[in-house]
Amino acid sequence: MGTGVRERWGGLPLWARGVLAVYVTGFLEGACAHLLDLTRGGMHAYTAFPQVPLQVFFVGLAVLDPLTAVLLGLLRREGLWLAGCVMVLDVGANWFANRHWLRDDPAKLWPLLPLTLFGLFVVASLPLSLRVLTGRVVSRSR
Repeated sequence: MGTGVRERWGGLPLWARGVLAVYVTGFLEGACAHLLDLTRGGMHAYTAFPQVPLQVFFVGLAVLDPLTAVLLGLLRREGLWLAGCVMVLDVGANWFANRHWLRDDPAKLWPLLPLTLFGLFVVASLPLSLRVLTGRVVSRSR
């Protein structure tokens, strides 16, 4: 039988535990935000965006974000791949949906900064995180 999740987390280098904890926290925060939006507005919570595919995607994040957090918490490589895909799509969709503010009132784009920074963090740290989970990075200190 394989080692448990607790032992696998304990076997990671300290920096990798920190990176993955930030991932899990970020996706749980995203899940809460999307679930709160759906609680307030129901299935039509994102009708401010005229593009139906964007509305469907943002509603879908209420499932994708917690799924990603769970897979990351279980230290599954699939969780890392899903994290990268979700963040690229989420950041891209938000910037596309709010692109008119670039011309009309750029100050209204400030709320996208945390999402964008988190997305950049996930994408930039993804290759090394994948190497850690596949065991190709040797832990020097814990």
